[in-house]
Amino acid sequence: MDGIKDEYTSIPAKAEGLYKDKGSRFISMAYPVETEAQIKEILDGIRKEYYDARHHCYAYRLGADGAKFRANDDGEPSGSSGRPILGQIDSRELSDVLVVVVRYFGGIKLGVPGLIRAYKTATADALDQAGTVTKIASRRYRITFGYMSMNSVMKILKDMDLPQSGQDFGVDCSLETSVRLTWESDFLERFSKVESCIVSPVD
Repeated sequence: MDGIKDEYTSIPAKAEGLYKDKGSRFISMAYPVETEAQIKEILDGIRKEYYDARHHCYAYRLGADGAKFRANDDGEPSGSSGRPILGQIDSRELSDVLVVVVRYFGGIKLGVPGLIRAYKTATADALDQAGTVTKIASRRYRITFGYMSMNSVMKILKDMDLPQSGQDFGVDCSLETSVRLTWESDFLERFSKVESCIVSPVD
């Protein structure tokens, strides 16, 4: 389908970077993430591990369309840290990425331009170490159907090479699958023709 974008770029695993200036150390950590709950858990862990650091600044972008994002300065001058971190994520066109930069203050103020350079460079180092991976955006569906429709359902799943999980073949049969966004309309159209079959998205 034209206009639907279901491939996007993220990072495959956690990576770290480092930048030093006038005694201050900026330790950067990049993480692949998919939910804000994951992000909160990671941030809580970092604040505990680096409890003695002066600042824990971060930015993230989530989703195939990158619609969810945030930049946080954590006490640094406004726009001097969170925004440069997000800028590095965006300049590489990444999503499902969180970058946290932990600052240990060295006693000499860097000024806003110095801070922007420090947070930008530390973030770039972590993302350079991380590399990239292509992700496919998909939506989960639960398919409920009568036993007599089993063959038709299985044929569609096989023809479209879709994964199966959560199978329940009792009186009413059901299973879950994951469909990439560009295949979604074809998937729904095929199942609309199967008798006594209900397809519903899984939240």
